[in-house]
Amino acid sequence: MTPPADPAPGRVLILGGTAEARALAQALDDAGVAVVSSLAGRVARPRLPVGETRIGGFGGPEKLAAWLRDNAIAAVVDATHPFAERMSASAAQAAPAAGVPALRLARPGWTEQPGDRWTWVDDLHAANAALERLGAPRVLLTSGRQGLAAFAGNGDAWFLVRCVDPPAPEDLPPRHELLLDRGPYTLDGELGLVDAHGIEVVVTKDSGGPLTAAKLAAARARGLPVVVVRRPPRTGMPAVATVEEAVAWARARATGNTPASP
Repeated sequence: MTPPADPAPGRVLILGGTAEARALAQALDDAGVAVVSSLAGRVARPRLPVGETRIGGFGGPEKLAAWLRDNAIAAVVDATHPFAERMSASAAQAAPAAGVPALRLARPGWTEQPGDRWTWVDDLHAANAALERLGAPRVLLTSGRQGLAAFAGNGDAWFLVRCVDPPAPEDLPPRHELLLDRGPYTLDGELGLVDAHGIEVVVTKDSGGPLTAAKLAAARARGLPVVVVRRPPRTGMPAVATVEEAVAWARARATGNTPASP
C-alpha cells in the first residue's frame, strides 16, 4: 500500500521589517513553507524578504483576524521592530480571535559594558528632558524619524539627525543637520562620524541587534554619555529570542506537528 503523503504545509504570516524577519522568511522558504511577510510601509525602499510580501496595515485587530481566517494562515510570527507597539498589540488580539497560534520573535536588547555611561529613560520626551539636563550638547540622534517631534522644541542642543527616510520638516529641532543613511554601521565609520561632528552625547532606542550597535561602541571609545529609551512592554503571546527557535516553532505549526511549547 502506498503510504499517505505528508500534508501540504500551511502558510505562515510574518509581521516583519527587521533583519530577523527576513532571515526567518528565508529559512522557512528554504524548508518549503509558504510565507507571507507583512511590512508596515513606513520605509520608502524596504529590504524585501523572499516569498509573498504585503505592504500596509490591516486596519486593526478585527480586520487582521478576518484576514488570517480568509487566507488560511497556520501561524503568525511577530518579528516587528521592538518599538512597533501598535502592530504587536493588534496581532496579540487578532491571532487568538482567529484561532491561529502566534509567537513573538524578540531580539535581545543591548546591555551595558564596562566603560559605558548610559542613562535609561522611558520615552523620547524623557530623552529630550535628559538632554536639557546635560546643557546644550551636540547630539547624535538615532531614534528614527517618527519620534522626532519630541525634540522639535529643543532650541538649545544641536542635533545630527540620522534617519533612513526624510522626516517631516516640522518635526525637526531648530538646530540640526539631517543625515539619511541605513545600517549596518561599522565602528570606524561611527568613530569618524562622532569626531567629525564633535558629538557629545548619543540618543538611541534600545533596538538591540548588531546592525546599529557600532554607535554604542563608538560612544564607549570616546567616553560619551548615551541616552537609551527602554523598550515598551509586550504581552499576549509567547516569545523566543532567536531565528532558529522561531523557524522550528513555525515549521511545526505549518505542518501540523505541534509541540507542547514554543
